[in-house]
Amino acid sequence: MNFISLGYGDLVLASLLLLFSGVLSIRLRLGLEKQIGIAALRMVIQLFLIGMVLKLLFQSVSPLWTAIAAAVMVGFAGREAAARQTRKFTGWWTYGLGTSSLMLAGTIVTVLALTTQIRPDPWFDPRFAIPILGMIMGNTMNGVSIGLDRLLGEAVREKVALEARLALGHDRTRAFRPLVRNAVRAGLMNIINAMSAAGLVSLPGMMTGQILAGIDPTEAVKYQILIMFLIAGSTGLGTLAAVMFAVRRLTDSRHRLRLDHLRVQDV
Repeated sequence: MNFISLGYGDLVLASLLLLFSGVLSIRLRLGLEKQIGIAALRMVIQLFLIGMVLKLLFQSVSPLWTAIAAAVMVGFAGREAAARQTRKFTGWWTYGLGTSSLMLAGTIVTVLALTTQIRPDPWFDPRFAIPILGMIMGNTMNGVSIGLDRLLGEAVREKVALEARLALGHDRTRAFRPLVRNAVRAGLMNIINAMSAAGLVSLPGMMTGQILAGIDPTEAVKYQILIMFLIAGSTGLGTLAAVMFAVRRLTDSRHRLRLDHLRVQDV
């Protein structure tokens, strides 16, 4: 295989391209130059750290350490999903809803892929489990955060209509059905666009990485198709779970609207 190793000088040279974005921000007075620099620095530090951690994980092949690494990834994904919400539940509920939905979807889909399609030996080998979970979790996080944001925003805007439906005898499932439909549709839109554009408009990251590493393009394509299917399934499951959990939190056992469960400034 023709593997081309990159040196640190190559990375420094590529980083100079960031200067264009920084200069553009300064010239247009966008005020983003500091954010660009911080984001780039954060990315570099995080990736080098995860590279060292993965190297240790790959050497140990321990189910315990693989599970710990997966739990940390889910925890941070839940934090990012919660941070992107315009409106939030009181207390820990925003973080809890997002994290539990991500854990449910990511665990089911990743274990399914490892045990039925990829089948490494052992099945929890971190060399396979962690990268697959990472790709699934990153995309599912977007769906969950967008779906929750859409649902909570529409619940506040449609307060009168929701209360009217509930007063007319609709249970919470029927009353929230239009909002649930809109929220899940919004959450799935990114992965639908990604699948539609894959191959013709863009070469997905995993496929590109494998080709650059010397893998036969047809094999890289098969892996990319598998990953896209896994991401789509996880995004749908995670978004639906998060939205339905949120509907239950927005109502009570007597099917009354409980917008008081949102922070006061968000109602």
